[in-house]
Amino acid sequence: MSKTALSEFELIERYFIRPDAIDTAADRGHCETVALGIGDDCALLQPTVAMELAISTDMLVEGRHFFAGADPHALGHKALAVNLSDLAAMGASPVAFTLALAMPTVDTDWLEAFSTGLFALADAHACALIGGDTTKGPLTICITVFGHVPRGAALRRDLAVPGDDIWVSGTLGDARFALAVLRNESVDGQPLILTQEQLDHALQRLHRPTPRVALGSALRGIAHAAIDVSDGLGGDLVHVLERSGCGATINVDALPAGSALQTQSVAVRRAWALSGGDDYELCFTAPVHERAAVLAAGSAVDVTLTRIGSIVADAGKGLQLFDARGARLTISFASFDHFRTT
Repeated sequence: MSKTALSEFELIERYFIRPDAIDTAADRGHCETVALGIGDDCALLQPTVAMELAISTDMLVEGRHFFAGADPHALGHKALAVNLSDLAAMGASPVAFTLALAMPTVDTDWLEAFSTGLFALADAHACALIGGDTTKGPLTICITVFGHVPRGAALRRDLAVPGDDIWVSGTLGDARFALAVLRNESVDGQPLILTQEQLDHALQRLHRPTPRVALGSALRGIAHAAIDVSDGLGGDLVHVLERSGCGATINVDALPAGSALQTQSVAVRRAWALSGGDDYELCFTAPVHERAAVLAAGSAVDVTLTRIGSIVADAGKGLQLFDARGARLTISFASFDHFRTT
């Protein structure tokens, strides 16, 4: 650990100001949006008339969202990834972000690794850092991300329609599995056993999630409603149902369990695929007649899509769970709640 007496502005200058960042964004087609980046009291964004601006904020707090001593490179990646995932759920393309960072001390080794992980993902999505703040305090990372989406084309939570198919991208549950291993949890009194390869994959899913930005854009004009799976599929899907005034049925056995989770019992696979959290996949609805278009969109961006259920008109039925044979299931699930979940 390398600590130094850098001032706030020296810290920003050394690790977070990148003079070529706006030019890089401009080269990739965002020059109409980022008019002014870091260096003034405010950044200036100038979206075109045909676009709407999508904005989202997420905060990561040490001890709540990540373990003390977490790998700073991975933390830089994840801090931005969870925000990009929100843009993906709206079908929005990333443009820029701000970073507010509180640290107990100025650790130059930590800052070097954190900023490298952060900018590697930012560059992959042509997303420029345009401002923020730093202060002394418990380690806390707060990012606000900005994206654009064609006017009227956003994938909103309130647009699910009775009769829609329900789809989910990628796989579910391996991030929850990794968390269980890190917490030394057991299942039915038995320790969790994984090969090193399975554990490495699960940890990758937990610490370095892949925001489905390209998929969100590909689904514009095909899907109706969407949400990113951050707090558990079941609870997140309920948010869509509540906003859309609908109910839903899903086949829990159709949920695409990750490779690590597949090694567990049926009960654990069902529970963690349904309510594990930290998956950062997309759950979305689309008309039945768009099934071929949905699969083509997934294929175009190399993301596997799985059809897991249907939207129904009766909102009072909420989310109904069934197994592969059509038998009704009772499985407890809820979205992660920062003030209730321990």
